[in-house]
Amino acid sequence: MAVISSSQDTFQKDVLDEKGVVFVDFYADWCGPCKMTAPIIDELSENMKEVKFVKINVDENQQLAGQHSVFSIPTFMIFKGGEMKNQFVGAHSKESFEDEIKKVTSA
Repeated sequence: MAVISSSQDTFQKDVLDEKGVVFVDFYADWCGPCKMTAPIIDELSENMKEVKFVKINVDENQQLAGQHSVFSIPTFMIFKGGEMKNQFVGAHSKESFEDEIKKVTSA
């Protein structure tokens, strides 16, 4: 499954209304660490079909970023059943992302 772009208007449907696990990437186009992690997130979305991957551009969705206390980017959140279960900030390795996702999927 490809990574989908979400916004203030579609966040409820894309993330909160989902029954399963949703990995959310709050990013900006100008952010170096965001650019570094983007290919990793794309690869994970292809390999982890049971998880929905969503990207949110903070420059275009400042209100949404504020509602979720995103102060640094990239910020990653993992939701399960519409509830935020995990949040972490900064560039990570593929293995680190997988470990964070497994914490939520196995809980």
